[in-house]
Amino acid sequence: MNFYASPSELKDCEIFVPGDKSISHRALIFSAIADGVSHFTGFLVGNDCLATLEAFVKMGVKIEQNDTDLIVYGVGLMGLEESLTPIDLGNSGTAARLLAGLLSAQRFDSVLTGDASLSRRPMSRIIRPLKEMGAEIQSSSGCLPLTIKGNKDITGILCEMPQASAQVKSSILLASLYANGETTIIEPSITRDHSERMLGAMGCCISNHDNKIVIKRPQQLQSLDMQIPGDFSSAAFLIAAFLISKKSSLILRDVGINPTRIGFLTIIKQMGAKINLRDIRSFGSESVADIHISPSHLIGIDIDNPSLVSLAIDEFPIIFILAAYAQGVTRISGIDELRYKESDRIKSMCEGMQNLGVSIEEQEHGVIITNSKFTGGEIDSYGDHRIAMSFAVAAIGANDSIKIKDIKNIDTSFPGFINLMREIGVTISTQEPKERRAK
Repeated sequence: MNFYASPSELKDCEIFVPGDKSISHRALIFSAIADGVSHFTGFLVGNDCLATLEAFVKMGVKIEQNDTDLIVYGVGLMGLEESLTPIDLGNSGTAARLLAGLLSAQRFDSVLTGDASLSRRPMSRIIRPLKEMGAEIQSSSGCLPLTIKGNKDITGILCEMPQASAQVKSSILLASLYANGETTIIEPSITRDHSERMLGAMGCCISNHDNKIVIKRPQQLQSLDMQIPGDFSSAAFLIAAFLISKKSSLILRDVGINPTRIGFLTIIKQMGAKINLRDIRSFGSESVADIHISPSHLIGIDIDNPSLVSLAIDEFPIIFILAAYAQGVTRISGIDELRYKESDRIKSMCEGMQNLGVSIEEQEHGVIITNSKFTGGEIDSYGDHRIAMSFAVAAIGANDSIKIKDIKNIDTSFPGFINLMREIGVTISTQEPKERRAK
């Protein structure tokens, strides 16, 4: 499936974005193994999170879902049951990596599978520390499917992570809920801390200071009631759209502003974006705010701070797009992690932007982007939802419409993306524009 995005004039808007994907995954996982009934509002009804939900239904957890409202009847730390069939996690790397940690410590065997894209993504980074804890995992050359043997003898470890990864960290934390002794994780730089916050709110003995997380095995996890904030990573596409438009203003309501997630805001402010956070408050253990975006003039900058890079890793595709619209040159380095996402995002973005007339130079660890005008044309998103959405936003200020191929995975993280783009004034459709057909 393809869609076509065209140059557009945006209008002043006040909108909400769907619930946070990372928090929605963790809400399901942690509440499933808690004692008692948990209630959540704002759950992200996207394909990735629904795959996680279905996985726990297969393992005997009763879950009631009514649109974005969720009730999870926790079975306790030792209450999960063996799935009668392999657990298919679709395109969700978060689900695959986090469940590998959880299932490594269960009393039963499990098999994790996924779609073709997920089956190419590397799992060795979780397999290595989990095996050090005593897990028994067999893989297909370090990728899915994973065959996980039930194991009662998981032990705590000291893990100095070679790369910053919230998914790897969370996988280890989940195994640590069953480990003998405490586990210490040392990160090379800060990553999103939704797992630590939620586990702490559920009564787990966990500390997080100076990139060092220490967790002790709990006797139980308490149930939780929480409103899930709007997804900041989804909000980033809307923010970028209005920065490209330069003529309209946007208010985004109830967006999560967890400090480990908003490196994107720091970066675009350095580029000259006029952004304000208002009415800062809390949804459970997570900070939220209303984000106000005003017309801005962007300039190119150097982005090379490892700590800042790790706090904006999912937003770099759309940062690439903004860099092309910014005056001057933007140099980005230290973003190797992008090569291990749903696609090699450095390569995918460079190929697409070059096809559309942008001056972008791919380097081993980053890119150099010079202010350029996007032409119309065609790009392949390689089934990567963030690549597809980034080029849809790029079309707002382009010379002509952009055809974006292979968009089926957008619903994994941002259900309703096309409708929301239309709401703010973007011309976007699954049908080729008449003027393109006439050429």
